[in-house]
Amino acid sequence: MPRQARLDAPGVLQHIMARGIERRKIFWDDKDRASFLERLALILEETQTQCYAWALIPNHFHILLRTGATPLSKVMRRLMTGYAVTFNIRHRRSGHLFQNRYKSVICEEDPYLLELIRYIHLNPLRAKLVEDLKALDKYPWTGHSAILGRRKNPLISEEVANGSTSAGRRIAFPQFLPETEKAIINPENSVNPVKNKSLAEKTIEDVLRHFGKNLKEARRRYRQFVQKGIKQGRRPEFQGGGLVRSAGGNKAGLLGRKKEAREKGDARILGSGDFVNEALSKAGEEWESQIGPRPSLKALINTVSEAFDLSSQQLKSRSRRKSIVDARSVLARVAVRNYGYKGIEVAQALSLSPSSVSRIVESGENILDNKKDVAVKITDMEI
Repeated sequence: MPRQARLDAPGVLQHIMARGIERRKIFWDDKDRASFLERLALILEETQTQCYAWALIPNHFHILLRTGATPLSKVMRRLMTGYAVTFNIRHRRSGHLFQNRYKSVICEEDPYLLELIRYIHLNPLRAKLVEDLKALDKYPWTGHSAILGRRKNPLISEEVANGSTSAGRRIAFPQFLPETEKAIINPENSVNPVKNKSLAEKTIEDVLRHFGKNLKEARRRYRQFVQKGIKQGRRPEFQGGGLVRSAGGNKAGLLGRKKEAREKGDARILGSGDFVNEALSKAGEEWESQIGPRPSLKALINTVSEAFDLSSQQLKSRSRRKSIVDARSVLARVAVRNYGYKGIEVAQALSLSPSSVSRIVESGENILDNKKDVAVKITDMEI
């Protein structure tokens, strides 16, 4: 079985989403949201991780990050564990706050950076937390309003702001400054506001550079770009999965490619087949096993059943016994993530619904992370 790839190398663009356990709320009020963003701001600046887009929904959050030198796993552990502890203390509760671990999809930048920024920032509108784009422009719990300059950017942490000459200033990169302000900037001055910007300010600057040569024009064109995305609705292709997913599920445009190229994919990656291969290669993982074609689902069922000391009939039963539920989750994870089987194929093999398979894939990930003995058994068995 191919080993787990490390897909959080520096400089990688990643779309991260995490939900509350049992889809419960993780943000009960504005104090919770502010606490989360304050923690996120500090971690981003300390780890030099860029955040291009973010949206807080009552029971989940989306963020679009470019990783720095600190691995994404450490960034997310600090963020989610720290927030969960604070949340539990404040609301006098105990236990897990988040549903399993976060979901992360690495993204091919050229075609997807701006698309994902728009998709994430429109989440509150799709969730009906705001009525229209005009309301979204001033909504404080997504990065859209900060890009437009309608709200103070909450990702500029207080620690950075208090020690920065750019605290409280609007965006100040040279081509966006009025001529009168350009004239008074001294390049030799160590407190030049252009040089002393926080990472959060620089990131918004990076986004707006795609839309215009001056601040007013860039913001106007950015807003027009977001407005055009409203009619697109939900975008399931942004959940990762190689060529077919990147084509929005439409295979028509892929018919000219070889079958092997059409089937390339990985649920952790959003991009073309070439990008999927390159990402896996950099992570030290090849999609196909070096010893031959992928195993059949029947072979996978037998292998996982043996690892859990079950029969294949038990694994395929509708029993809710914990060991059987865990085994089904691990099978779904291995089949989908390691060997590229479609959820509907796994669902048919286990007599489950496709949506159930999607849910248990993440559970299987956690089980393999926590039960090393099972992971070793599956790895060592001949499939």
